[in-house]
Amino acid sequence: MTGPDNKAVERIRLWDPLLRLFHWTLAAVVTLAWGLGRFGPDRMALHFWLGYAVIALLAFRLVWGLVGPASARFSGLVHGPKATLAYAASLFRRKPSNWRGHNPLGGLYILVLLTVLALQVLTGLFADPEDYMNVGPLAGHVSIETARSALGWHGMLGNLLFALVLLHLAAIVFYRLWKREDLVRPMLTGIKTVRR
Repeated sequence: MTGPDNKAVERIRLWDPLLRLFHWTLAAVVTLAWGLGRFGPDRMALHFWLGYAVIALLAFRLVWGLVGPASARFSGLVHGPKATLAYAASLFRRKPSNWRGHNPLGGLYILVLLTVLALQVLTGLFADPEDYMNVGPLAGHVSIETARSALGWHGMLGNLLFALVLLHLAAIVFYRLWKREDLVRPMLTGIKTVRR
């Protein structure tokens, strides 16, 4: 198979089923938790349970990033400044990148997103809105000032998380329309067109 720029490409099985299940489950859980946190109800029990699910998913991703298949490992997300800047310089070329795995900007994005998610659930565990029913399970182990600070950070990180999700969706649309590269189908099927 040959691409429009005459570079040889091939279709390979890249994303393993567990990574794909993690991705879509995390997307659903985070979306639901964010919506409940933003719009209610006043009793946040389901929001808390979804937060615990995010912790479990992040724990899985940490393990899978260390021992999973090569395409799931954290070592495949870090490309260094030179490769990242070179990729960024070519970002607006109107052709698919056909990168094996996540490109350098995508890898950096994933590390940022996972870090923000980890901080989001951590602050939620210690948050205390002083309403006596939506208190994080670890709020009693810190001072009230720390619990209030955790609540403030939890809200700010929620806004940052929302912005990161919007950026992710915008990148998917950009790659589809501008670069003519489908990023969704490979995360559904596991099969991606890559450079040889």
